[in-house]
Amino acid sequence: MNQPEKVQVTASLAAWLPATQTEQALEIKNRRLDEKPYWHIERSRIGTSRAVPVELIVNGQAVAKQDLAADGTWQDLHWDIQVERSSWIALRIFPSMHTNPIFVHVDKKPIQPSKQSAQWCRDAVDVCWNKKRPLIRAEERDAAEAAYNTAREYYDRAIQAAPEQPQ
Repeated sequence: MNQPEKVQVTASLAAWLPATQTEQALEIKNRRLDEKPYWHIERSRIGTSRAVPVELIVNGQAVAKQDLAADGTWQDLHWDIQVERSSWIALRIFPSMHTNPIFVHVDKKPIQPSKQSAQWCRDAVDVCWNKKRPLIRAEERDAAEAAYNTAREYYDRAIQAAPEQPQ
């Protein structure tokens, strides 16, 4: 895009939940987000209905939502949104699924993350390294740490350059 404009986001989605919620399903739904199973469609059920919320995410922020009947049938969803600056766009059914992003560039400018988003990514590098480090062979650990350090430096630069809030 050469300038800000309205874009249409469309998706065909299907989800499935049983018509009635079992005791086991309710127990999964009520678990903390840091407890397994992390990405389970039952966690997304709206009340006792068979619906789940599909959110349109732009640069990490939910900007619109539509409910999807989780009856296993394919359904088309549409959103019209104004894209003012280069952005990434994705869909999610929180906390059970998240699509990969689609990148939209306005006037050939790069996508600029917020300081909060860049910090989240930087922190995630450390979490990942701390989990993976003990599993990496000793003879490969220096090379792996160098790769993680490259990622840390990248996000440190992004944090320094980022605005406090997205523009």
